[in-house]
Amino acid sequence: MQENLLHIFQNHIQANFEQSETHNNLFFLMHILIIEDQYKTASFLSKGLTEEGFVVDIATDGLDGQHNIDHIHYDLIILDVMLPGKDGWSILEDLRRVKKQTPVLLLTARDSVADKVKGLELGADDYLVKPFAFSELLARIRSILRRGPVREINIINIVDLEIDAVKHQVKRNGIRIDLTPKEFQLLLLMARRQGEVLSRTFIAEQIWEINFNSDTNVVDVAVRRLRRKVDDDFEHKLIHTVRGVGYVFEKR
Repeated sequence: MQENLLHIFQNHIQANFEQSETHNNLFFLMHILIIEDQYKTASFLSKGLTEEGFVVDIATDGLDGQHNIDHIHYDLIILDVMLPGKDGWSILEDLRRVKKQTPVLLLTARDSVADKVKGLELGADDYLVKPFAFSELLARIRSILRRGPVREINIINIVDLEIDAVKHQVKRNGIRIDLTPKEFQLLLLMARRQGEVLSRTFIAEQIWEINFNSDTNVVDVAVRRLRRKVDDDFEHKLIHTVRGVGYVFEKR
């Protein structure tokens, strides 16, 4: 049955790839965590969501998922219920207990009305039963993210840098900075993952959708150009090199 379920997911995702449209500015590079113990299922979902412009992390047990939630800001969490280490009910309950309002979509094979009611009463924003169409999952995710709180993070402010994710505008100390589309995508990726060390491989895959080759310096060249525009003429430097690894975006 698991193989049939995965086959259904794969077919829906493949169909979605073929019909994929330009990324919606509202959702591009928004950060999603998938907590799902079936790694193949999680990988299929990650592939589909990445194709739609999201940045996706995967945790295959409840404890790893909880660790990610505690240390990384996510725009949405896709949460299974039956998980090793810590079940989805407990993760959701703890999340709401500490007043975190990160949207949660429960994705589970548990299809009873009682389970659906329990999930929603614990604070889930939506509940989807397996098996499902990827197109429906995507529509539900977009519906959740369109709600009020998302609009608050369309404008990202870090020190004197302001990024408007919808209008594709960047200002530093009130001065408009013109960036190429790729430079803007790179800056937005780093800003939305502020404080995280991003490897060159990760950046290349997210921005250029290529497998990183150590002989290729495309990432370093792009970061160098971005620095000239957003860092060099300003007091507080935000883009920092982590030698042998990649880059981190933060105030120091």
